[in-house]
Amino acid sequence: MNTNTLGKSLAAVATLAAFTALTATVVVAQDRSNTTQRVAQERCYGVSMAGKNDCAAGPGTSCAGSARTDYQGNAWKYVPAGTCTSIKTPTGMGSLTPIRS
Repeated sequence: MNTNTLGKSLAAVATLAAFTALTATVVVAQDRSNTTQRVAQERCYGVSMAGKNDCAAGPGTSCAGSARTDYQGNAWKYVPAGTCTSIKTPTGMGSLTPIRS
């Protein structure tokens, strides 16, 4: 292999390495921007399972994970905004306000 061919090969390898590094940087930057975008959420009462609520399970409870029964009306769970009242449970629909038994 002569010096000219070797020089061209090294230049090609360096160009490919630079392109690969640039592409990887763009992909990582895009991935980070997607994970930082959060979906708007709302509190939805009456849809959580026992012990799986995010908060507000009535007097005498410690908050998250304290719902005593499935679909407890005074316990809420975060759901994507705009979906709460369309969530059907065995006891009725989800609610944006506490459900009284």
